[in-house]
Amino acid sequence: MRSRYFYGYNIVAAGFATQAVVIGAMFTFGVFFKELEIAFGWSRALLSGASSVAFLIMGIGGVIAGMLNDRIGPRIILSVSGAAMGLGYMLMAQISAPWQLYLFYGLLVGIGFATHDVITLSTVAHWFIRRRGMMTGLVKVGTGGGQLVVPLLAAAMISRIGWRPSYLVIGILSLVMLIAVAQMMRRDPQGLGLQPDGDPPQAPAKGQPLAVPSLTLARAAYTLTFWSLCIAEFMIFGCLLTTIVHIVPHARDLGLQPTTAAAVLSTIGGVSMLGRIVMGTAIDRISGKRALVLSLTLLIISLVWLQVSTGACMLFVFAVLYGFAHGALFTVMSPTVAEYFGTASHGLIFGMVLFSGTLGGSLGPLIAGHIFDLSGDYRMAFITLSGMACIGLILAVLIRPIAPESLNTAN
Repeated sequence: MRSRYFYGYNIVAAGFATQAVVIGAMFTFGVFFKELEIAFGWSRALLSGASSVAFLIMGIGGVIAGMLNDRIGPRIILSVSGAAMGLGYMLMAQISAPWQLYLFYGLLVGIGFATHDVITLSTVAHWFIRRRGMMTGLVKVGTGGGQLVVPLLAAAMISRIGWRPSYLVIGILSLVMLIAVAQMMRRDPQGLGLQPDGDPPQAPAKGQPLAVPSLTLARAAYTLTFWSLCIAEFMIFGCLLTTIVHIVPHARDLGLQPTTAAAVLSTIGGVSMLGRIVMGTAIDRISGKRALVLSLTLLIISLVWLQVSTGACMLFVFAVLYGFAHGALFTVMSPTVAEYFGTASHGLIFGMVLFSGTLGGSLGPLIAGHIFDLSGDYRMAFITLSGMACIGLILAVLIRPIAPESLNTAN
């Protein structure tokens, strides 16, 4: 008999909270961006470089964390990364030189960023099969909640107590909350004597899909599908992480007040919750490839609209279009990896795909900041992002199921 309450829902709740705290804090970089520029006179390329280092560390750390999660489970990993992130934000309250920005934010906060996706989503992939997409979407709704609330809170705190105390508050809250929710995590249901989806052990649940052969990273690397997903993720993260870093400075350049510019960012976060739950639910029905294609198509439309947006109303329209695509694209990849490669090495394979993405995410904000420093606006940067999204769409369209001969070659 199915128990009344399935511990997998605790995993989803803990993942939701982790995503809300980490990504909410990540989205404040654009809110603090102008304050740091004014306080120190640093260039936008220099400031963007700190986020690029953080994204690069996030990618490298994600591969390591994914490998460790497959072996030792999520609790210790999330506790360590939560402590690093909280400490990094607390130390940001004391910065006075670029090397401190790169050490405290780029390295320590980057370590904190490294686990939020690969650990939470890989763990969810072990706990759910039939509803994997939906539960992944619910976890990623936490991201949207953080994006909606935390930047507005950060902007309000900065206006009242200044940017240094605001960094300290964010750091303390992040450290306490992340370590606390990490204690709820468990690697897989079998460790608690349970089955995925809360099913009884006697037989597979009615309607459960056939299991996908689980590939190791070495075997997955022999497939075109793996490399297509890696390159597509490079393009996707290049678009998404560049946008979250530069949209607030761009809005303020267009004449928006700081709180209004932060509201554009928060709108992205709010609408992204809809994108996460809608596309997360849809992927259980239409497949990872179709969900990826639909999400990338909407991203392209939003980036084209951004290039002609000149005022607050148009930017909020962009925020709605982009926000849905943003949420969807951060949701569909983990279930897609599980769909094509299984779950035995999901943490490591997903970590490698995310690492490819963070390479794009680390380069994108830096290049966009450099383009702004040279030209005085973001026009060429946004055109470049549109091109990257188109490349990602082409790769998504070309993804095919893994051929049996590829698996034989991998042996």
